[in-house]
Amino acid sequence: MSSRLDVVHSGVRTSLASVHENMSEDWDEVSFVISSRYRIAVMQRLVVGPATPSTIASDADVGISHVSRALQRLRERSLVDLLVSDDRKKGRVYGLTERGRQIWQTIEAENMV
Repeated sequence: MSSRLDVVHSGVRTSLASVHENMSEDWDEVSFVISSRYRIAVMQRLVVGPATPSTIASDADVGISHVSRALQRLRERSLVDLLVSDDRKKGRVYGLTERGRQIWQTIEAENMV
């Protein structure tokens, strides 16, 4: 009986460790986004729907170079995705990934913006 409890206990411990690790990763991403007003502006605009960098810059009233840098960093962390071919140089359309949406929902739910 003791070994069965150990196995169950061990399984629960593994599950809790996994949940804790995922929560920690979520908070790392939340912290990453909210540490830049440009990343916030990009995510805030993309939650409405896909957009080009120039549209994001115009809607958020920030410089295009800041938007481009924010998009690049968010894309590196899989929070934003390029929705057209990488080869395309003009008219590049970006959107939030599912992960990006989850992180943004956490940011809004915690009133962090």
